[in-house]
Amino acid sequence: MSQLLTVVARLRAKPGQETELRHQLQRLVIPTRAEAGCITYELSESRNEPGHFLFYEVWKSDAALEEHFQTSHMKALGKLLPELLAEPMDLSRWGKL
Repeated sequence: MSQLLTVVARLRAKPGQETELRHQLQRLVIPTRAEAGCITYELSESRNEPGHFLFYEVWKSDAALEEHFQTSHMKALGKLLPELLAEPMDLSRWGKL
């Protein structure tokens, strides 16, 4: 199995918080893509259910993802998520075969 790590993260906004969550998630894209361990970082929103977001990410390693979680932009978002999310974020980790 490759050392590369693929991450799929799903987030659902609380009713009325869709615009704010979208804005906060979009703010992550540029600084995250600049991180040394980031290979791919794509944000999408459901066409059928606005306010449902998906990140598709590829990292050089598990350690690179853990470093990402310690960045100032991720810590700032973490403080806001309880007010913006309808449910806990669903994050899954995948290894390329």
